[in-house]
Amino acid sequence: MKLLRAAFLFISLLIAGCRDSKVDAYRVPKEKDANFPVAAAAPTPDPAPVPASSDGGMNVAPVAAATGDAGLTWTAPASWQAKPLGVMRKGSYTIVGAAGVTADVSITAFPGAVGGEFANVNRWRSQLSLPPIVESDLDASVTHLSQDGLTFTLVDLTSTDAANPRRILGAMVPYDGAMWFFKLSGPDAFVATTKRTFLDFLATVKPATP
Repeated sequence: MKLLRAAFLFISLLIAGCRDSKVDAYRVPKEKDANFPVAAAAPTPDPAPVPASSDGGMNVAPVAAATGDAGLTWTAPASWQAKPLGVMRKGSYTIVGAAGVTADVSITAFPGAVGGEFANVNRWRSQLSLPPIVESDLDASVTHLSQDGLTFTLVDLTSTDAANPRRILGAMVPYDGAMWFFKLSGPDAFVATTKRTFLDFLATVKPATP
């Protein structure tokens, strides 16, 4: 009987111990693996630069420098220093005077009339910050020179800037479906001393021999 009671007490204590036991569960956050960094996004390449327009913003395609067709030829004075040609220029020179003063001579050609005489005279005026003329004043603003089957329209323009007056001697001549421009620009006083030389230079311009 005592043995039965002892067995019963042992079983009761064992059941009570099982009821008090508790299992706790923990969720451990996942850590980033320091040995596997996230790859950086590839940089986006910069867009290609857009070339800017040249020759005062004239958005007209130039006549090809060598088309195989007869163009114009000229003889530059020996004192003019030839410069590398830009995209628009068929001829480019620097005239150097006393004390290092310089003037620029440019020769360009564009297909068609490029707006005509009136528009181009006003374009040259705008380069000197001069107000535009009206079309009825065109004849009084230009002179004409004819030679070798060519007719040049000439202008002589001076800025109104008293501190630094600038001057343009310009000539335009249509030939073979294109408009050719011959321009001398620089300080007013220096351009005045080279005007005769520039006019003599224009007298050498003629159609090229086919």
